[in-house]
Amino acid sequence: MSSEEGRSNSQGGGDVNGAGAAEGTKEEVERTARQNQYVAELREQDRWLPINNVSRLMKNTLPATAKVSKDAKECMQECVSEFISFVTSEASDRCAADKRKTINGEDILISLHALGFENYAEVLKIYLAKYRQQQALKNQMWYEEEESPADKEREPQGQQAGWEQAPEHSEPAGQSVSEQGSPD
Repeated sequence: MSSEEGRSNSQGGGDVNGAGAAEGTKEEVERTARQNQYVAELREQDRWLPINNVSRLMKNTLPATAKVSKDAKECMQECVSEFISFVTSEASDRCAADKRKTINGEDILISLHALGFENYAEVLKIYLAKYRQQQALKNQMWYEEEESPADKEREPQGQQAGWEQAPEHSEPAGQSVSEQGSPD
């Protein structure tokens, strides 16, 4: 028995009904949960967006002659990261209530409304619709690109194989269908 367990048992100790053991177990679970929380706690630099990305976004909205101090970049980095965590946490709670594991765009929009950021939600709703439309077009183009070369390759091979395997035709296998004519 470790000294930690000994302390837990001595604090909840002399109960005849075994309630002290249950309290010791509860304390042990809480202690383990706290340790896991500390282990899961991310380093500061891992919780924040990269400063170069934040700086680039800030510079893109300012005139070319404007300069941004290091303190301003760091402040914005922390604020933006906290904002994202705040909205994501709300969306995560919504997903947990719906017994889902994946946060989607609608969850973010609903969270923005729930947190009082309606103006952002309306703009992001438009962006999300445009993004999904663009993704659908990309997927359609990709599907068509994947489909057409495969069909082109299969067609001649299938025709050649069919002509080579057919014993009633005496034409050479290397000729195309148009050169061979249609079989009568």
